[in-house]
Amino acid sequence: MDGCSPYVNLAMKAVTAYVTYGKTITPPPDLPLEFQERAGVFVSFKKYGELRGCIGTIEPAHQNIAHEIIKNAINAATRDPRFLAVEPDELSLLTCSVDVLSPPEPIDDVCLLHPAKYGVIVRCGKRRGLLLPNLEGVDTVEEQIDIACRKAMIQPNEHIDLYRFEVKRYY
Repeated sequence: MDGCSPYVNLAMKAVTAYVTYGKTITPPPDLPLEFQERAGVFVSFKKYGELRGCIGTIEPAHQNIAHEIIKNAINAATRDPRFLAVEPDELSLLTCSVDVLSPPEPIDDVCLLHPAKYGVIVRCGKRRGLLLPNLEGVDTVEEQIDIACRKAMIQPNEHIDLYRFEVKRYY
């Protein structure tokens, strides 16, 4: 964990404690100011360069970013429905990134999107899908929207509302 950002260090500490001991850590009492703010947060884990888990909150669900990181790190490692829960012997093989989201803003034109700069949220009724920005293999706005729609089980002929957001990504 040395050389990682404080955001990633907190995520890895949370996952290690939970996967190894079944314990949910609490944030340290002397939190830096940026951890005390509120924002949506996504935590992603990779193993051998392949996605191993990713869970997040679009808008803040907890009292501050530190709590968002802890909860979402545990969920990404143990509750991502696409993967089995991370086992203790995998911990040393994981890499982690933490994305802190800006508040989503509605947009009415796909020209206002760029897959390297903006993440996208698609919404149709109660179904909602999100795709983070700057993902390997996602090079066009059309691909970005298509993937987000598939995640939300929105069909190509259905009307969608679009939102964009930016992230600060930490490794």
